[in-house]
Amino acid sequence: MTGATPTKVAFVTGAASGIGRAAAEAFLRRGFATALADLNDRAGQEARDELSALGPCVYVSCDVTQDDSVRRAVAATVAAYGRLDAAFNAAGIDGEQGRLLAESSLENWNRVIAVDLTGIWSCLRHELPALVASGGGAIVNCASVAGIRAAPTVSAYTAAKHGVVGLTRVAAREYAPHGVRVNALCPGTVDTPMFRAAMSEETIQRLVLANPSGRVADAREIADTAVWLCADAPAYLTGQAISVDGGAGA
Repeated sequence: MTGATPTKVAFVTGAASGIGRAAAEAFLRRGFATALADLNDRAGQEARDELSALGPCVYVSCDVTQDDSVRRAVAATVAAYGRLDAAFNAAGIDGEQGRLLAESSLENWNRVIAVDLTGIWSCLRHELPALVASGGGAIVNCASVAGIRAAPTVSAYTAAKHGVVGLTRVAAREYAPHGVRVNALCPGTVDTPMFRAAMSEETIQRLVLANPSGRVADAREIADTAVWLCADAPAYLTGQAISVDGGAGA
């Protein structure tokens, strides 16, 4: 990187698609230099090329299931921009759908826990010291409404997202004295490519009808909330699991 060090720097996982990509765009629009981290190198590089007109951004390859990959991605971000002020840990998978707990597979359990829970742990493990070294900042972990209530037939996903909320609370308590805020976002049903691939049109319509708002969320609504938590939320707001679900949990 050349030129002046940017005022604020953000790191976003799962940034090649869906909520993560929307968040990368939202951070850039708010003036953050942004590192787009993803496992899909081709899609990540395409996202970087498309978003670079909005502000300084880099793509960093990152497999959240591999702790050393996360370490390298965070280090590359700090090397590029000199600091880290915000992180949104959005990478995640749904796993098997529609199976009762006793019918679900060990393979699915291991994969979902590795991505959705251990991946968040690895991200926190490497982001927190970088934020402390930069004088503080904010982290948002993407959980789910399945992190605060049961989601039948997706037991591994529910367990992982409950774990994300727990990790968020621990990190918030431990790092508040260092000027780092950590919160969890708990989205309801969000219209993303992963969601469209997993759901039939009939199922989508049932979800729309069941939601008080009469629709599913746009990924930009989740992204905007994440950026608000990092950039605008009160300094006293930390350790919270915040639902963005159109009123479904009310």
